[in-house]
Amino acid sequence: MDSTPSPSSSSPFGLVSSALGRYIPRGGAAAAAGPAGAQGDRTTRPAVLDPAAGGQEQILGVVNLDSDLRITRCNLSAPVFAGLDAVAGGPFVDLLPPGDVPTVTRRLRQVLETGEAHVARIQRLRRGDGSELVVSLSILPAAVPQEGLTVSLIAMARRLHLYAAETAIGTSLDIGETAQSLAQSLLAWGDVAAVDLDFAVWTGEGVTGQGQGQGQGRIRLRRAALVPDRAWPEGYVTPGDDLPGDASRLLAQAVRRDDAPQAIVIPDREAVERVLGGPRVMRALVPGDRSAGVACIPLVLDGAPPVVLGVAEVWRRADCPFRDSELFDLQELVARTAHHVDLARQHQREHTQVLALQRRLLPRTGGDTIEIASIYQPATPDSAGVGGDWVNSFPLPDGRTALVVGDVVGHGLGAAATMGQLSMEARALLSAGLAPDEVLEHLDETVTLLDDSESGLAAGYSALGSTCCIALYDPVSHRVTLSSAGHLPPVLVSPDGRAGPLAVRPHPGLGAEFALREPFEVHTFGAPPGSLLALYTDGLVEDPAVSIDEGIGRLADAVARVHPWDALQQAARHVVSALAPVRQRDDVTLLLARMIGYRKGDTATWRLPARDDAPARARVQVSALLRQWRTRDDTRDNVLLLVSELVTNAVRFATGPITVRLIRAGHGLLCEVGDTGNGRPRLRRGRPLDDGGRGLHIVHGLTTRWGVRWTDTGKVVWAEVAR
Repeated sequence: MDSTPSPSSSSPFGLVSSALGRYIPRGGAAAAAGPAGAQGDRTTRPAVLDPAAGGQEQILGVVNLDSDLRITRCNLSAPVFAGLDAVAGGPFVDLLPPGDVPTVTRRLRQVLETGEAHVARIQRLRRGDGSELVVSLSILPAAVPQEGLTVSLIAMARRLHLYAAETAIGTSLDIGETAQSLAQSLLAWGDVAAVDLDFAVWTGEGVTGQGQGQGQGRIRLRRAALVPDRAWPEGYVTPGDDLPGDASRLLAQAVRRDDAPQAIVIPDREAVERVLGGPRVMRALVPGDRSAGVACIPLVLDGAPPVVLGVAEVWRRADCPFRDSELFDLQELVARTAHHVDLARQHQREHTQVLALQRRLLPRTGGDTIEIASIYQPATPDSAGVGGDWVNSFPLPDGRTALVVGDVVGHGLGAAATMGQLSMEARALLSAGLAPDEVLEHLDETVTLLDDSESGLAAGYSALGSTCCIALYDPVSHRVTLSSAGHLPPVLVSPDGRAGPLAVRPHPGLGAEFALREPFEVHTFGAPPGSLLALYTDGLVEDPAVSIDEGIGRLADAVARVHPWDALQQAARHVVSALAPVRQRDDVTLLLARMIGYRKGDTATWRLPARDDAPARARVQVSALLRQWRTRDDTRDNVLLLVSELVTNAVRFATGPITVRLIRAGHGLLCEVGDTGNGRPRLRRGRPLDDGGRGLHIVHGLTTRWGVRWTDTGKVVWAEVAR
């Protein structure tokens, strides 16, 4: 590096260097840095933000460039520029981060061509150890154009670094990334920086000031971030590890003295050993065998009392002690960014709640008559991307299986709460025996009520325009009954491999304006064993490059390639990976259902006239079938009595033919009696003189569960008997 030229030079380089000579002692950086500058193995700068041992901080530097933008002379003797590899003859752009090279090169050549200075550009420079220095860069034309350019550097490190650090730390709502950004910013003050957070902060739970750092209860800190990234000694706590109990307690007590959070400095290894004590704590907290001091700064939320979220630690060699000005800078940075850590904590809590709700709604298993696989893929990995897409499948008590998929408008906790409410309401109504179109009518009313500002439930969130599709699979008739509220049509693949979307009439969706509302239609179609049904949300098929019909066609082609022997969950993953856009703008949800149904020999159906002899005829038919199925005597007696009571009730209160169906399932026998009546049987406590009502008590005592479902022509009373 060239020495400072004489003040007599009239070039811009000479003028700036002359000014530097009045502030920088002769001997350059080594003289200014003192003994620390002689440490050849030192990888970080002592006193980066306040390098002078006393007096005014030196922040000025100058570099001269030729017309090829190569360095001809430089004066970067101030300690703040230590580590910049400004070598005569080397390209100036070698000092720049790769991403800044095109812009700065364009500015340099512009000044060369026009002769107009470019002043006060905020710019990052790369040091040899990989760290960066933020400067105010000005490009000045030389007095004689052939002499090139003069670049002046003003390292306003303290203010600029604090501003840049706070801006960087606030860009993510992930608690790990937030802690990592804070640790990287703290590294400018030392050799190693770490952030340890209260375990409740790490998990997103609520944090209070009670008992923190005072020994009440169990103190638990977890390492959230550590820089630089390298191999550490055995036993040293790295990100994701809990600090030993003694270490957590010591740190918590150290930063909360006299019941007030405050920063502390332990200047050298001897003092560190006295404070930490045992070798296990030393191995866990001290990042190496060399002599070291540490500054511990609490992350504090203002309040009454103040809440300590965790501790930031900055380690540096003992031959470069922390000065008061540096400690003030550390405290200022940590104080400015503590609220970002708390925002990340709140976000983590919301994220955990939303994911728990989302997973709760995902299908578990399909049972014996249907195989289920589902994929949910949020648009982004954070909770902002966890939204209102939901799928659910569950067996109904009467042996059918419900398949439900929905898309609630928006993302975040509001959408997830609405999603959960609609999903649970749909499940309850379907389990109560309502048809899909009737369930959608109730959901439509619920969405309208949730959007009512007077109800206070929406809290600024609107679910109008949400969609839902409900399909009920009957494993006996091998038919599916489906209703849709504005949802994209399901795709059906028949056993012979033909695939395509079902013909479902478009609908405006849930919560539409009264004038736009339309009745929810019911579609019924056959789904023989081996059929594959795909229900999905629009995020899977929407692509700006293609039409929505083409996207659905691509889905049909992908589902048609699923082999009957393929594992369904793996097949669902392959379909999503093949179709989901590279840049997801919406959540992706897919539900695949492979129809199995009951074997023909496991079901039997009889139609009987509504006459007084119907119960006796039903008993004869059922008794013969149960002997064929080799049912136990006690089970056979219970089923015959059950069928007799249900048929008798149907003859008494209904007109028209009666249907009796018996199903042999893996868990028991399912008896169904259908009639044309519209009255709902209810179990009630009978009085001594009542003539009726005792039959339902008999049914209730013989079965594991029973219920009613409604049909277009009447109702079906079903009951299950354990085998």
